[in-house]
Amino acid sequence: MRVHLLDGTYELFRHYFAVPKKQVKGKEIGAIAGVVGSVIGMFEGGVTHLAVATDHVIESFRNQMYPGYKSSAGVPADLLEQFWPLEDALRALGVVTWEMVDVEADDALASGAAIAARDNRVEQVLICTPDKDVAQCVVDKLVVQFDRRKRELRDEDGVIAKFGVRPSSIADYLGLVGDSSDGFPGVSGWGAKSASAVLAHYGHIEDIPDDAKDWKVALRGADKLATTLRDNRDLAMLCKDLATLRIDDKLITNVDELAWNGPTKDFASVASSLDDESLASRAAKIAPS
Repeated sequence: MRVHLLDGTYELFRHYFAVPKKQVKGKEIGAIAGVVGSVIGMFEGGVTHLAVATDHVIESFRNQMYPGYKSSAGVPADLLEQFWPLEDALRALGVVTWEMVDVEADDALASGAAIAARDNRVEQVLICTPDKDVAQCVVDKLVVQFDRRKRELRDEDGVIAKFGVRPSSIADYLGLVGDSSDGFPGVSGWGAKSASAVLAHYGHIEDIPDDAKDWKVALRGADKLATTLRDNRDLAMLCKDLATLRIDDKLITNVDELAWNGPTKDFASVASSLDDESLASRAAKIAPS
C-alpha cells in the first residue's frame, strides 16, 4: 500500500497562477477546477489512498509566535475565495480533506505521514509538496517528499544531498537560514553552506558551542558566525520552533480511512458548478466497484 498526502493549499496556489482564469456566476473557479482535475488524475494514475491537507485559513498559531509570519495579507481576493469551495469539492469527490485552522496544512501532512509510517502494510508514504519544512518528515525511503510539478522524489539521501543535513536537522537548518515563504528571517549572516556545514556536525542549534574556537568544524568566517549566533540564539530557537511541524496522533485512526471509494452523489453537481462535466465522468469511470 502506498499512501499519498497532498498539500491542497500549495496546489491551489500553483493552479491559480498556472491555469487560465475561469468564472462561473461571477465567481472565480479556475484554480478549484484545476486542482480537482489534478486529483482525479492521481486516481487515474493508480493512487488508492489519499488525503488532502488545506489551510482553512492562512493564519495559524505561529502568527502569535512571530508577527512577521506569513498571513493572508497580499493574497489575491479571487484566490482566497476559492479556499473553502475547494474543500467542498474535494469532499464531494470522496477525498479525505483535513481543513486546518489552528495549525497548518504542513502540520497535518506531518501527522498523517507519522501515523501511516507506523502501519506495517504501508510500503511508502509520499508527501506531495515542495515545501522545505516538510523535509523533516522524510524517513529513509519509507516517507518521501514528492514535488509533483517537477516530478522530483526526495528520500533521506535526497534531503542530505539538497540541504547538507539529515531530516532531523531541517528545522534547525531553517532556524538558521530562515524561510522567506513562511516569513521568518533566521540569523543574519548564516546561509545554506554555513548552516549545513555546522549542523552536519552538531545536528541541532542548541548543541552548537557559543565560541568558534570550540567548533569541531573548519569554516571560513566562523568567529563572526559564532558571535552572530550567540547574540541571536533566542531568535534562532524561535525560528526553529516556527519551522518545527506539530504531530497530532489523533488526526486519523488508521490508513484505511484514506482509501478512495469513489465520488459522492453530490460530485456531479460540483462538476457542473465548475463548468466541467468531464470531471464527473472521469471520476465515475475509475471509481472502485
